[in-house]
Amino acid sequence: MEMRHELSMKQKAVMVMTPKLQQAIKLLQLPALELQQVLKQHLETNPLLEEADELNDEVEEQAAEPAAEPASEDEGELKTSEEQIDWNRYLNDGFEIGQRSSGEHEEREEYEDRVPLARLGLADYLMSQLRLATASEEWRRIGEFIIGSLDGNGFLTISVEEIAGLISADPAEVAKVLALVKTFDPAGVGAGNLRECLLIQLEQTGAADSLAGLLVREHLDDLLQRRYPEIARKLKKTTKEIQTAAEVVATLDPRPGARFAAEEPRYIIPDLIVDKVDDGYVVQLNDRDVPRLRISRGYREILASAGAKGKSEREYVVGKLNQAKWLIKTIDKRRRTMIRVMEAILDVQHDFFEKGVEHLKPLTLQQIAEVVGVAESTVSRVTSNKYAQTPRGVFELKYFFSTGLPTEDGDVASSKQIRERIKTLIEGENKAAPLSDQEIGEILKGEGFYVARRTVAKYRDQMGIFHARMRKQY
Repeated sequence: MEMRHELSMKQKAVMVMTPKLQQAIKLLQLPALELQQVLKQHLETNPLLEEADELNDEVEEQAAEPAAEPASEDEGELKTSEEQIDWNRYLNDGFEIGQRSSGEHEEREEYEDRVPLARLGLADYLMSQLRLATASEEWRRIGEFIIGSLDGNGFLTISVEEIAGLISADPAEVAKVLALVKTFDPAGVGAGNLRECLLIQLEQTGAADSLAGLLVREHLDDLLQRRYPEIARKLKKTTKEIQTAAEVVATLDPRPGARFAAEEPRYIIPDLIVDKVDDGYVVQLNDRDVPRLRISRGYREILASAGAKGKSEREYVVGKLNQAKWLIKTIDKRRRTMIRVMEAILDVQHDFFEKGVEHLKPLTLQQIAEVVGVAESTVSRVTSNKYAQTPRGVFELKYFFSTGLPTEDGDVASSKQIRERIKTLIEGENKAAPLSDQEIGEILKGEGFYVARRTVAKYRDQMGIFHARMRKQY
């Protein structure tokens, strides 16, 4: 066999993600609040861009159909040689290009900027109480170590003897300081386990010697499993009495320190607003705080007075002008795409907006992509991390998409519709004889939904609802 090297050429189509395409995709994905920050950065770095306060109808028409597109649409580049640039066109045209004004939505609801106050951590909160509770430097030193040894739930993870050995302190003093910490707010901090945590809370409410305290001290495992009849037989009480005491225990906090570790509340600013007008719905883009861009008018005078004779100056201005035009056109396209996607969702989910979640239909990204005439990936980017304010509340756009389950009449029901029906059945059940997963499945089958018992159990678990035995009340 002869082996040799040779050169050959072949042509094939390859999709290339240009920098401008990557930036356009990024802009499409951004929620309104982040888009506002990005556009402000462009305003700072591109001198040919400026923020427009009010744009007239003529400007809006120009925004929809920009005049004098640059040669070479793919890259948006202009040749910079002097004989190929018509400066009169740039000086007298294109400077009025801008985004469409949202003035027609002036009656839109205002959204207040809310800045939550800084929250104290658990350690800081307990230290502030320790400083008020004792003036002893030794006790403060021991207390600080104890507080620093608490886990995220407020439990103490090491013993008194270990603490005494680590900080060279008297174990008796450590025990006294720990007893002091256990009196702090939130009730239950400093406990070594769940049982002690619950007992501390009952002691602070004066209920340590009640039936609830007895359940926590001697029957906590059965209590957690809701074995009320077994506990009743052991204590010679009625099941109703045990359940009443268990309800008292249920009001206690099993993780008193957890709320200090919780994330700050996240305020949602909807990207789209759906309003009901007469018998239909109108979709608006919530871009009131997003800067409306246009080409700077001031550069007309600057270029005219300077003559723009320098080649480097011309190249710089042309580059910035191309960037500004491209950005304005991309933002306008983003706006129209988002509205079209929401309108397509409205057409499919009209019954949901009229009647509620039980009428939510199965919907896929591909269905909306075919209606809007864009790629499925584009719909995915439009609906990711974006919210719509509707007459039924604020929903993430992804909420309107779900898989389907077959029905008796050959139609398909949304999985969210099935979940809501399961939740409704459980809320209306006889609490003394709660519905099992099998019974719920039979009821759904009688209503025309083919749902297996294991599917009912999966949806119930996803909604955080206990199984029948744990829901039973006496």
